[in-house]
Amino acid sequence: MSNGTGNKILAKLQRLGKSLMTPIAVLPAAALLNRLGDKDVLNLAWMHNAGNAITKPQNLAIIFAIGIAIGLAEENNGVAAVAAIVGYFVMYEVAGFNPKTLNMGVLQGFIVGILAGYLYNKFKDIKLPDFLGFFGGKRFVPIVTSFYSLIIGLFLYYVWPLCQNTVNAFGNTMAAAGTLGSALFGLFNRLLIPFGLHQVLNPIFWTQFGQFTDASGQIITGDMARFYAHDPTAGIYMTGFFPIMMFALPAACFAMITAAKKENKKAVTGLLISMAATSFLTGVTEPIEFSFMFLSPLLYGIHALLTASSLAITTALGIRMGFGFSAGFTDYLLSFGIASKPLLLLLICIIYGVIYYFVFLFFIKKFNIPTPGREDDAPPSENINNAKNSDLTERASNILDAIGGKENIDSLDACVTRIRLSAKNPQLINEAKLKKLGASGVMKLGDKNFQIVVGTIADPLVTHMKSLIKTQN
Repeated sequence: MSNGTGNKILAKLQRLGKSLMTPIAVLPAAALLNRLGDKDVLNLAWMHNAGNAITKPQNLAIIFAIGIAIGLAEENNGVAAVAAIVGYFVMYEVAGFNPKTLNMGVLQGFIVGILAGYLYNKFKDIKLPDFLGFFGGKRFVPIVTSFYSLIIGLFLYYVWPLCQNTVNAFGNTMAAAGTLGSALFGLFNRLLIPFGLHQVLNPIFWTQFGQFTDASGQIITGDMARFYAHDPTAGIYMTGFFPIMMFALPAACFAMITAAKKENKKAVTGLLISMAATSFLTGVTEPIEFSFMFLSPLLYGIHALLTASSLAITTALGIRMGFGFSAGFTDYLLSFGIASKPLLLLLICIIYGVIYYFVFLFFIKKFNIPTPGREDDAPPSENINNAKNSDLTERASNILDAIGGKENIDSLDACVTRIRLSAKNPQLINEAKLKKLGASGVMKLGDKNFQIVVGTIADPLVTHMKSLIKTQN
């Protein structure tokens, strides 16, 4: 495979990963409603059922179909969402799916979402003969999507019954893979983060693999939904992330503070403590990981292996805990009442915190890794995540200047922690200025694609940047 082809495939996979952010963002709401309505909390059946309604396989598939279609469609146009819904229902009925015996679950959402997004980009500007003019342009997209879905549905009618048992068996095998399966998932989850592809991997494990039949006879799939449905075997693909996100990576931040040069220590302490607090409370770790992953790939590799070991150890010890968003303290408290051995998990969290502190401190000093506060030039003056609404416009303007202005932008978008940019002239991207503005990492993916890691404020920043671009037109 040529380098150009590989870059194109990588770019498409990254775009798919970005498109998954919207449906994934729905899952915390489902977890919150589910837990608050549970018997050991508020004991409100209607609230508990509301959470379950989101995570039902067919409902979740529709949510993923819509989110993927919008994410892949140029201009994020809502017509692609309508096309996805139309395509989903057509495919579902033609293929003869039903919730109890024949159902693709989230996989159908992936297929329909990708199809609708692709067809929107292909046909949104189509011109039809005058007598059919009303159905031209974007109105044509749901129509053509329904026909493609009809064909795929007919294909699945004959093929999917032959495949379903194999796919379900594979998913159940992975769900029951125990220590080895959870360790491998943890390893690849971290190794894919530099490319932004972990978001393609995660939904398959968290929403598709494994089956559990609840008290009402409803079949629940996926590690996350099964955990909140009180499946005692669920959680092996989530539990081991709590020690890493709550204690280990925050401890790495304190190691960086300890290792910082004396004259820079005060300047970087606020930045690193903010990153540590974000990781501890919410489980968002990318700003920390990008602060060292490219400076020391060896240290990042050790981090990936330690993450794998955390998932393996918690699985082996029979600890089970889940999350709706990520493995932070908020989700720890939310899941505490239905978790298995949550206090033992807390002890493991502390142990990993100690391990990370000394491992990071050793590597940073031994190999003179230029983590924040150890660079020869001045450290970042402010953390972008500390920006208030009043100065977001100024931050957005400064970042626009650092990427070469609006004239240098082919496409601009955001995921949870990254500004995703396609630049016309990559030479105009000023990485040093971006880092001084608080970006913890700048990744070049292919010839013209960049990801700028700014933390959880990425989406509001991009919104302000797009507003500035409009006012400059």
